[in-house]
Amino acid sequence: MANVLRRRLARLPLLRDRRGVSAVEFGMTAPILFMVVFGTLQVAQSYYVRTVLTGAVNAAARKSSLQSGQTSSATLDQLVAQMIKYVMPTASVTFTRRNYAEFTSVGMPEDFTDTNKNGKYDSTECFVDMNGNGVWDADMGKTGLGGANDVVVYTVTVSYRQWFGFAKMFGLPEYQTVPQTTILKNQPFATQASRTGTSVCP
Repeated sequence: MANVLRRRLARLPLLRDRRGVSAVEFGMTAPILFMVVFGTLQVAQSYYVRTVLTGAVNAAARKSSLQSGQTSSATLDQLVAQMIKYVMPTASVTFTRRNYAEFTSVGMPEDFTDTNKNGKYDSTECFVDMNGNGVWDADMGKTGLGGANDVVVYTVTVSYRQWFGFAKMFGLPEYQTVPQTTILKNQPFATQASRTGTSVCP
């Protein structure tokens, strides 16, 4: 009985009609295909921006370490921004420079007297103000290019809106932020200025 029923159903025109099958199959696979394609493009975009940023920062850092670079930091920043905006016109570009007397001082905190022996600075403790701002800092670096023989940490941060909205769909930030940092030492075009801290007791 079952075989007879199947033979009768097989003779129905609708069941034998194969038209439109490709459209149904494409509709089932298209979301995955598009996700893979757009995801690949998104990764490629991020990699390209990071590559351009790295090249621009390194080029600007080399120029700023020269004596002529001491007076043209704004021009160098503008050059970096132009290179970034050439590939990502709507990107936001920010710049920071901190200088130190030597490489071993990079990112180091200012010395302080740990009166209560808790291993961290408290607002009532004395400290050595190395950058002259009157407050204790977890990073003793001074803002700016520094002078001859000084070590400079040059950081450029690029923020741009991603091409596709997949990140937002998954609850991720709509904007991608890419920082790039390079550390260099200024050329010895003059005698390095000595740095002496000032003892401050609140």
